[in-house]
Amino acid sequence: MNEIWNNFLTGMQHTTWYEYIAVFAGWLSVWYSRKENILVYPVGLINTIIYIYISIDGHLLGEASVNLYYTIMSVYGWILWSKKDQQQHHVINISFSNKKEWIQQLLFFTAFYISIFVALTYLKKAFADGAIPWADAFASATAYTGMWLMAKKKVESWYWWIATNIASIPLYFVKQYTFTSVYYIVLLVFAFWGLFEWSKRAKQIV
Repeated sequence: MNEIWNNFLTGMQHTTWYEYIAVFAGWLSVWYSRKENILVYPVGLINTIIYIYISIDGHLLGEASVNLYYTIMSVYGWILWSKKDQQQHHVINISFSNKKEWIQQLLFFTAFYISIFVALTYLKKAFADGAIPWADAFASATAYTGMWLMAKKKVESWYWWIATNIASIPLYFVKQYTFTSVYYIVLLVFAFWGLFEWSKRAKQIV
């Protein structure tokens, strides 16, 4: 425990100012997503763009790819969440996934997990020595799935975020991004909160 605590303190001391900005922007973004507020996307872009830089600088290619995907999907989600019909009602509303959509999610996750695992296993030998292929692939694939479903306002997106956060907490700590590890602990709490809020709203709509 002493070693973990000392590593935590050392990691916090080496945290850069821009990592702090990225973390706080990420927390705020998830807060907005829980409230179904479209500010989730512009605020989230601050987080993802900074983390692309942090990940590339630390040779964490799996994390860099995730944040690039986040950035693209944030723009996509921003457009979807903004769409309204002639009565000025939002076209996309919070809803539960049906059986077909669950199968699509699992296939989506599996395809990305295998692709990322294979890619990182190969790249690790060349220049991605910080990669942990099986763990990075899981964290990345669950995040890819969660972000895709969040753009579609599916309640199940929060299940995938919970999986991402659980995997990311030790992953970033081991890679000495201590404050980012703390960031994912807070996101895990927010994810359970978001799941509760979105489930309640989806039931009201039905």
